[in-house]
Amino acid sequence: MALKATVYKVNLSIADMDRQYYGDHQLTLACHPSETEERMMVRLLAFSLYASDELVFTRGISTDDEPDLWQRDLAGQINLWVELGTPDIDRIRKGCHRADQMVVMCFGDRAPGVWWDRLRPKVSRFDNLTVLHLAGDDCQSLRSLIARTMGLQVSIQDGQVLVTDGEHSAHVTPGLWLSASNCGASHD
Repeated sequence: MALKATVYKVNLSIADMDRQYYGDHQLTLACHPSETEERMMVRLLAFSLYASDELVFTRGISTDDEPDLWQRDLAGQINLWVELGTPDIDRIRKGCHRADQMVVMCFGDRAPGVWWDRLRPKVSRFDNLTVLHLAGDDCQSLRSLIARTMGLQVSIQDGQVLVTDGEHSAHVTPGLWLSASNCGASHD
């Protein structure tokens, strides 16, 4: 018998002082059986960092044609393509060519550094690519907030992110490894 996705309900309130974005979102997240809870929380963080009324979760892990999140305009043009993990160069090329902006959010301690050292010379030509890294401790901190029904408040200021459920909180700082506006950003 095939395993089913675990469904999480999230009431998310975002105050992003860096982008001057303030919004409330009622989200339903399906955690695919092959997806860890840690990865699901990184998806939620990525949503928070780029939140808009048009940003949506896609079928992600279960399809090769879509990223984990994307934002499309009314004409169907992809404005933002967000990938999680350590995608290969073909996947990055696809996202950069199909979208106005592509973001890769890698997470963990060991594998992302090895991946980035190997990939960095190959991606410098993509001027619409941003690469963010979330350390393993930050991922564990986010994971501590997991519940089947979550009410989370996210505050973002100066690149620092505070996620709280009113009782517990996680302070995370995504590292900027490559910026779409500054292709010379370095490894943190």
